[in-house]
Amino acid sequence: MTSDIDHTADLLRRYDKDRYLSALLAPESYRPGLMAIYAFNAEVARVREIVSEPLPGEVRLQWWRDFLEGTEHGAVAANPVASALQETIQKYKLQKQGLIAMVEARVFDLYNDPMPNLNDLEGYLGETVSGPTQLSCLILNDGTDPETATAAGHAGVAYGLTGLIRALPWHASRHQMYLPKDVQERHNLNAETVFRGETTPELRAVLTEMREHVRHHLARVRQAAPDIPKACQAAFLPLALVEPYLKKLEAPEFDPLKQVAEISQLRRQWILWRASGSVLTRI
Repeated sequence: MTSDIDHTADLLRRYDKDRYLSALLAPESYRPGLMAIYAFNAEVARVREIVSEPLPGEVRLQWWRDFLEGTEHGAVAANPVASALQETIQKYKLQKQGLIAMVEARVFDLYNDPMPNLNDLEGYLGETVSGPTQLSCLILNDGTDPETATAAGHAGVAYGLTGLIRALPWHASRHQMYLPKDVQERHNLNAETVFRGETTPELRAVLTEMREHVRHHLARVRQAAPDIPKACQAAFLPLALVEPYLKKLEAPEFDPLKQVAEISQLRRQWILWRASGSVLTRI
């Protein structure tokens, strides 16, 4: 499995640096399992980037569905991420339904349909971000349910929504909108102005509400913190980056459609290292 894990680590280093760094700070014996889950998530998350239209994207996602459902469709050993994921599923006796839900939610990414409302957005983030967090908790707890589903749910929304706000310039450039329609309407935002790259007061009002929503979910994770086993702390490490990202997004000179809120790798490493072992007191 060594070469498969090397591949998953390389993939994460390129496409999901935050989770790559957080996995490196987990106990060594659990890193292969975490890398496998995170690499699988990165693979299905970037499908739209590597296809020119939705149909080939649906085919790629169907391949993962077939793999998880046990349908014969080619050698799994030829795909190092699938191979590493299969071993992780078996080792920790993971239920596949959560992984299948992650794949199915990613169909939304292939199209430019608007996100209908805030509840739909939370559901999407629940499948695509909270799901990997909860699976990581299961791995870190040796496959036994650590009863962290509620905390993982809130953590996924907080971290995932922060990522969507940061990615706004990229999504807007391809006419893709994750900001919910009901929140847009509440602040009289015309989505076409976003697609044209116009940073309006209405857009800033929407983003302010979205950041408040992030902090609401962070607060819910803090409330749940006493019930989260210490062994599962590494699953929540990416949350240590949320407030630093939000501060970048809230800077007076920051333009949310022309800039991406970034933190240098060295600073990210320091933040995550500092939070490791006590992340739930540092979010």
